[in-house]
Amino acid sequence: MTPNRVEAFSDGVIAIIITIMVLELRPPHEPTWAALGPLWPVITSYVMSFVYLGIYWNNHHHMLHLTRRVTGGILWANLHLLFWLSLTPFTTAWMGETHFAAVPTSVYGAVLLACAISYYVLQQTIIRSQGPGSILAAAVGQDKKGRLSPVLYLLAVFAAFVHPGLSGALYATVALIWLVPDKRIERVLAAQHPTEP
Repeated sequence: MTPNRVEAFSDGVIAIIITIMVLELRPPHEPTWAALGPLWPVITSYVMSFVYLGIYWNNHHHMLHLTRRVTGGILWANLHLLFWLSLTPFTTAWMGETHFAAVPTSVYGAVLLACAISYYVLQQTIIRSQGPGSILAAAVGQDKKGRLSPVLYLLAVFAAFVHPGLSGALYATVALIWLVPDKRIERVLAAQHPTEP
């Protein structure tokens, strides 16, 4: 199987996840700005999750762009990632509808942690299949962002029981760290295919 097929399938799944998430948004019955006020937790959780899904979609695309062949292990690692991403609509809705209560906010973080771990597993599976001298291995390097993110998610899972706002701040921090597509991979691609003057 080619990486293009894996990418196309993954794109479709992520698009469905986003669609399910947006269908959870219920408009108010009153035609006023004030009617939107009580919906701020639902809208905030939706925006945060949409950003996260966009981050995964961007970085997944970059990673598969450096994948030369797909093994059975890569297929299962990719499905593992998609499984955890598919729980995003549930945790997003639960957190938003309960106005960031401690347990739903903590569960949201646990799912984000599982997504980060499964993304790391997929990345390492691809690197193992291509060898330590692969382009992806060179692009990832020490992967400081990849190592920091799970730590922040874990802190956020427990911080929800101290104050859910702390968890929200940690989730936003990780999103900001990853908001720009992975420049390490872009640099490697640019070095391989320099533009002609």
